[in-house]
Amino acid sequence: MKQTLVILVVGLSPALVGEHTPHLAKLAKRGGLRAMRAVTPAVTCTAQSTLVTGLTPKEHGIVGNGWFFRDLSEVWLWRQSNKLVGGEKIWEAAKARNPEFTCAKMFWWYNMYSTADWSATPRPMYPADGRKIPDHYSHPPELHDELDEKLGQFPLFKFWGPMADITSSKWIADATCHMMETRNPTLTLTYLPHLDYNLQRLGPDLNHPDIQSDLTAVDALCGELIAKADEQGQNVIIVSEYGITPVTDAVHINRALRQAGLLRVRNEQGREQLDAGASDAFAVVDHQLAHVYVNNHEKLDEVRGILESLDGVEKVLGEEGKAQCGLDHDRSGELVAISKADRWFSYYYWLDDNAAPDYSRTVDIHRKPGYDPVELFIDPEIKVPMLAVASRLIRKKLGFRTLLDVISNKQTTLVKGSHGRPTDTPEHGPLVISSDAALLPNSDIDSTDFKQLVLDHVFADETADAEFKQAS
Repeated sequence: MKQTLVILVVGLSPALVGEHTPHLAKLAKRGGLRAMRAVTPAVTCTAQSTLVTGLTPKEHGIVGNGWFFRDLSEVWLWRQSNKLVGGEKIWEAAKARNPEFTCAKMFWWYNMYSTADWSATPRPMYPADGRKIPDHYSHPPELHDELDEKLGQFPLFKFWGPMADITSSKWIADATCHMMETRNPTLTLTYLPHLDYNLQRLGPDLNHPDIQSDLTAVDALCGELIAKADEQGQNVIIVSEYGITPVTDAVHINRALRQAGLLRVRNEQGREQLDAGASDAFAVVDHQLAHVYVNNHEKLDEVRGILESLDGVEKVLGEEGKAQCGLDHDRSGELVAISKADRWFSYYYWLDDNAAPDYSRTVDIHRKPGYDPVELFIDPEIKVPMLAVASRLIRKKLGFRTLLDVISNKQTTLVKGSHGRPTDTPEHGPLVISSDAALLPNSDIDSTDFKQLVLDHVFADETADAEFKQAS
């Protein structure tokens, strides 16, 4: 077996590899770079599940970053159990081929209760007093304290939200190097989210100095990991999940369904909460794709007509369209809306800002019934943002119940980049770079081919030996 390091650089596209990414450009030159055709939807949980299983969402079941759990009548996003993902994973296929194979899966999603030998994933603590304490879940359990002792507390608030920056990617890269040094896995999978933040905040503008700086920063981390792999004689693969496209504003799909009398809310102390189970129809939004659940099937044609009439909606998929995209799974909505390239979907369902739910102005990826990229920004209407954040944190530390309500719940034009809809051109979509050009196909590859590509890298020596013996 040939040891292999896979680095997932979120948001990296062929168009972004160049003068600001010298280490990645050097790796591509020594090996090769191929554009990769994204899965639909091109979002984290779906894309990663396809990469590790070689299957479509119809087969592995991960139809987005979350969905409507029909038996619970609740929307859940960003679940973490690997048992939600159907199909054989890369490391399971490799282990079946050679029992001595081992795998470290560092911060890829669905990483709790995985069958990988070692794993770590963000997992905050939620004490009964309402606090949210940064932490991670690691397997085996003793790995948690080992990583904390070496690297300090996992910087959760730098992993997502308005303070997100290179700090979290640096922590993950350092943890990955530690695993390579101490466990020597056959396959190491690691995840660097840094590019995702400003590509959504600012858009994929290579002329913007902050984007250039981000590319250089994440490239430096890749350089450290590549050097570690080279030192150990490993193959190196760089991969991304999706490419980011520039956007102008959101499509408020749930507000349209609400205005049509199809989406219902319940009032809790003057705040409106989405009542998904009681609604005739509502959308679980996920960047540029929305699963629209139509509980009242007699309203299906009406709902489709509303969706197709919305400005910013490119197409609406029914059963036939979902099948063509590999999205015909029970977890999918009865209808799936896909936005135009320059738009994305908001989860907003309230019609009066005074009735918005209290979580709408906080970073809360679990309560919101859809993805909210506005969480990457502090509300620009707050005049002294750092003071606003500090004062709320102090109140929390003193034991007072308080909301970190520093996020806007109306300024969707802040967001300049999005994804989910496959990009119009390969150069702006996901990619694969390999240190071994001979193991890459001659043309672009499908996301469903990535699993086999990794296995080809791991078992390259055995394949070469077998071909040599056959030729002899």
